[in-house]
Amino acid sequence: MAAAPVTDAHGEPTARAAHQPSAPPTPSTPSAPSTPSAPSAPSVPPVAGLLLAAGGGRRLGGTPKALLAHRGRPLVEHAAWALREGGCAPVHVVLGAAEREVRDLAGPAGRPGGALSGCVLVGNPRWPEGMGTSLRAGLDSLAGTGAGAVLVLLVDQPGIGAAAVARVVAAYRGPRSLVTASYGGRRGHPVLLGSAHWAGAAADARGDRGARGYLKAHEGEISAVECGDVASPHDIDTEEDLWRLAPPLPPRAPHPPHPPGH
Repeated sequence: MAAAPVTDAHGEPTARAAHQPSAPPTPSTPSAPSTPSAPSAPSVPPVAGLLLAAGGGRRLGGTPKALLAHRGRPLVEHAAWALREGGCAPVHVVLGAAEREVRDLAGPAGRPGGALSGCVLVGNPRWPEGMGTSLRAGLDSLAGTGAGAVLVLLVDQPGIGAAAVARVVAAYRGPRSLVTASYGGRRGHPVLLGSAHWAGAAADARGDRGARGYLKAHEGEISAVECGDVASPHDIDTEEDLWRLAPPLPPRAPHPPHPPGH
């Protein structure tokens, strides 16, 4: 039964009754403690791609190697695609002979959809002095990119594709990594140089040796990755090698129309 109101002698409600305190608020239920988020895995510095494509093709009658056609497209495009598809980013391309033609191929500022879209094009005015100058120019261009390593590929080896690039990239372990592809036990390209090796490799790059002298001096640190089952290391050096360039792929035949009633 509800309690009767409290009144005074005249039957009026007393002040105490008119202003009875309200019930105390119900204490709120404490919220469950938040679960701390798992720490994110440390990011791995990227492996950049470096394509050396400055050669003038002196023994090919003066035809720059970058513009030789393989499967219907220039070698420079074929090799840049192999680096990108193999997991390299960013991709820097060192140009020398026929630099203007290759830049025209790429389009203004590497336009989307261009043959070298997304690549950084690096000019090397000293390309006639040998491949060593291109390696130095390429390594210099990568300073400040944050890459943990660079994978070096030569433009005149069309038998090396994305599968070999990906295998060598997968062997990257840190800035002191030194990795080469291997073909039946013989070392070749692509070559991965951890960032700790860039200064030494650049200082040793002279003439057409590239990184050869530096790799020989650090032979005990090299990891070799067999790629002979997915790539071929032959290069296009003389006119006798031109047969190795493949013709354009034939167009795919259209599917025959379905017969009526099917």
